Amino acid sequence: MLAVKRSTYKAFVYLPNLLRIMRWPNLLIIVLTQYLTAIFLIGDLHQWRYYLTDLKLLLLCISTVLIAAAGYIINDYYDIKIDYINKPHKVVVGKIIKRRVAMFIHLTLSSLGLLIGIAISLWVGAVNFFAIFLLWLYSNQLKRLPFLGNFAVALLTAATVWIVAVRYQQFNDYVYMYALFAFAITLIRELIKDIEDLQGDSNFGCKTIPVIFGIRKSKQLLYLIVTIFIISIIYLINKLSIEHLYSYMAIFLLPMAYFVYRLVKADAKKNFSYLSNFCKLLMIFGILSMVFFK
Repeated sequence: MLAVKRSTYKAFVYLPNLLRIMRWPNLLIIVLTQYLTAIFLIGDLHQWRYYLTDLKLLLLCISTVLIAAAGYIINDYYDIKIDYINKPHKVVVGKIIKRRVAMFIHLTLSSLGLLIGIAISLWVGAVNFFAIFLLWLYSNQLKRLPFLGNFAVALLTAATVWIVAVRYQQFNDYVYMYALFAFAITLIRELIKDIEDLQGDSNFGCKTIPVIFGIRKSKQLLYLIVTIFIISIIYLINKLSIEHLYSYMAIFLLPMAYFVYRLVKADAKKNFSYLSNFCKLLMIFGILSMVFFK
């Protein structure tokens, strides 16, 4: 009886914390992104029921979510010491969940994600394998190097859109535009997170852009990326000649302008933490614009 109570207690403690290190809100965004991509960018809107009931699309979302969750876990696994400095109140791996348990869960989720991907198609399986490898490489090495880690995460985020086109073997400019959008917003957010984590990264020898060049030059790089991003999106919208997206883009520029204003003023960790969370809102705002394509 006592053993059962202990098991129940561990389950109550483990599950919320496991969901926490898996970043479950981000996983929900992935699911939303992939279904909207299938329905509004690739498919015919009149066939929306087909996509909602497509077993392979469901499996694709599950495999992507499993791999992403595994990536978050392995990232926390390698970042225990750094996280004790940057965000000690959020440390789970090594504190609540044992490291070997975290590694076992990571391997299990990654393996399931890969197998499901292969079951969908060899192409999806290949993309999933690449994502698993890149997530491990990022957590183990790339995130401690200037820009390479940021680029890797941004590339993987863009792949959540692109892999839907791989599933249906239908590639178009709409998919490429939203993949670019996901890439750019993630790249901006990752650079902001590096500024936010400057102290811990510096103490443990990470060579991120803020560690090497400082906050001021890192912000200048962000201004450049934001400018290139906005120009690129306006160019693509103009090329695609989707009139109702002009209005949406005009509205989107308002939170982007606010973001730049807050970035200019930012000089403390809490300011960059706010901007990091604000990027998530920009991502959701951009994803929802897919409904204007049909």
